[in-house]
Amino acid sequence: MPEQNGKLLKVTLTKSPIGYNSRQKETVKSLGLRRMSQSVLIGDGPQIRGMIAKVSHLVTVEEVTEVDENETA
Repeated sequence: MPEQNGKLLKVTLTKSPIGYNSRQKETVKSLGLRRMSQSVLIGDGPQIRGMIAKVSHLVTVEEVTEVDENETA
């Protein structure tokens, strides 16, 4: 997982990609999101930030400094 300065991003799928073009659906899938309200922890980097920017209307993003043991990627 590429991390920049040890930062992690918590990305949550808040809106369904149904009805959007296939490139946006594939981007959501590439981020590791499969279900509504699912969250994943991803290392912060320019490629990830670009992917998030393309589907920003479908996801919410939080910066995480401490990783909780109960959350899994």
